[in-house]
Amino acid sequence: MAEVRIDRKPRVGAGQFVWGLLVVVAVVSLFVPDSGQAQQPVLNLYSARHYQTDEALYANFTKQTGIRINRLELGDEPLLQRLRSEGANSPADVVLLVDAARLWRAQVDGLFQPIDSKILADRIPAQLRANDGSWYGFSTRARVIVYDKANVRPQEVDTYEKLADPINNGRVCTRSGSHPYMLSLLGAMVERSGEAAAEAWARGMVANMARPPRGGDTDQIRAVASGECGVALTNSYYWVRLLRSDDPKDQQVVQRVGFLWPNQATSGTHVNISGGGVARHSPNRAAAIRFLEYLATPQAQAYFAEGNNEWPVVKGAETHNAALASLGKYKAESVPVSSIGKGQIAAQRILDRAGYR
Repeated sequence: MAEVRIDRKPRVGAGQFVWGLLVVVAVVSLFVPDSGQAQQPVLNLYSARHYQTDEALYANFTKQTGIRINRLELGDEPLLQRLRSEGANSPADVVLLVDAARLWRAQVDGLFQPIDSKILADRIPAQLRANDGSWYGFSTRARVIVYDKANVRPQEVDTYEKLADPINNGRVCTRSGSHPYMLSLLGAMVERSGEAAAEAWARGMVANMARPPRGGDTDQIRAVASGECGVALTNSYYWVRLLRSDDPKDQQVVQRVGFLWPNQATSGTHVNISGGGVARHSPNRAAAIRFLEYLATPQAQAYFAEGNNEWPVVKGAETHNAALASLGKYKAESVPVSSIGKGQIAAQRILDRAGYR
């Protein structure tokens, strides 16, 4: 997949300065196989998953089907913007995204086409897919709490709500309030408890911050280990990466930091997904559906667990990721993932009003 960019520079002529044109051919996707591959079927994959471990996932699909994958990787929002700008000329067949809020956004923007697949309907739980068949979740991750074992008691931080309690004043660290992980968490709160309760929580979080929001999830964990923060939110797979690391510095972090499942006695831990759907203007629709169905096979599901420390969504899918298994079982919230996406608009308004940067 390639982009062609043509620049025409300004030029001067006949005593008059004439501005030339800057022509940007935004999307000229070239899928020109060599003569030996002229008949090989292809799949054009737009992916916000940027994990090197997914290489084996894609290679196995090609090995099984003979379908060659052309892949474009961008962040979620740049990927969605590209699809919007390409419109009906988009070569995308499958779009993979890593957050419920963005899957919902792509759905309402008409960037997916609904499909009817018995395989996906049978294997993907109803709460982890769109009700119109436009997208499906293929792996899950939880929004968990980590805390400084030396200075914080776990019972002081064992729910999301307690993070906003005055007892945790000056302890809390998170990433930006505008990040999809935070929007999805707050969207679930809106769905479960209403906007007033969600806003009160956001204001309490702002009041309790040890520092302004910044960095990614691993940065939050390290800040807890250093003593800069007392408690932080992180996606579960960032924590498991540290558990699996051979780096002594990472192991020191693990020794200093405690991990817990939030809200086990009440609403359950917030769960998000990585998922995808068939692009609206897919030129290779049959291959796209076949790829999504492949992602729901036990072998592909194992790649999600082994490669990026995510939980498979298909019942009976096995994983040999000992670090992931060491976290044990937990009670997950019952809010449908599609509702979490819908709540992101209200969530952003709430965070803005609360001054959650």
